[in-house]
Amino acid sequence: MNTIKSTAAVLLTTSLLFGCGQKEEATPAADKTEKTAAASSNLDQVSAEYRDYAILEIEEFVKETEAFTNAVISGDIEKAKELYAPARMHYERAEPIAEVFGDLDPKIDARDGDVDEKDWGGYHRIEQGLWEENTTKGYEEYAEQLMKDVNLLRAKVETVEVTPELLITGAVDLLNEVSTSKVTGEEDRYSHTDLYDFAANVQGAEKIFSILTPALKEKDEALVTEIDTQFTAVYNLLNEQKQGEDYTLYDKLDKQEIKELSQSIDALAEPLSQIGIVTEES
Repeated sequence: MNTIKSTAAVLLTTSLLFGCGQKEEATPAADKTEKTAAASSNLDQVSAEYRDYAILEIEEFVKETEAFTNAVISGDIEKAKELYAPARMHYERAEPIAEVFGDLDPKIDARDGDVDEKDWGGYHRIEQGLWEENTTKGYEEYAEQLMKDVNLLRAKVETVEVTPELLITGAVDLLNEVSTSKVTGEEDRYSHTDLYDFAANVQGAEKIFSILTPALKEKDEALVTEIDTQFTAVYNLLNEQKQGEDYTLYDKLDKQEIKELSQSIDALAEPLSQIGIVTEES
């Protein structure tokens, strides 16, 4: 992962730079300056595109969380259960940005055991009440605090600097998190809505990949094709567990289905991790 971070900027800069072309009459110094300026402009464009995407997802997360917490506070347990997983998908898609704020992420998304019991709140604390205890009573304060934390996240996200390192490591980390921890079913251990998280993480990684694709094609079109193929394979498996907008509850999957999904995500993460080092051959 350190190699990916150290070469991320090189990947984007050289890939975008090579696509700019070279003037026949330019001096070496002038040509280098022109290329550097063009590459910098393209890097800014790539970063801005992802920043806009992430902010939009966080904005939707705010809206969905407001509806979710209102349902909890009003005691509408069935509505709260219905809104829980779709709301969290927006957070999971934008997780590379959301996790930048180390103080807010555990408040919003910590699981039982991630933090001290006295500090445990957020979505998963409420999830426990809804599914394990089948109640909203006693969880109103958790809902109120969750809404405050999500609103603060929306305010803070404006300050995030989107870098090439954030993009590349973010895409890989989204998939690694699925294959190393979420595949066990521990993320949504009470609701078993884990596949919603899986899908959102894959969608978030795919968005980063799509933004980087024009630059990647300049360096290794075969790698782009391979990654596209692996994304399709993952989506095919996820879609087998989907009816309309709803995913199968995770505890309904058998061991073979879980194994196939895990292996497919690993098969996607491997070539995706190469995007940070592909230019070392240049």
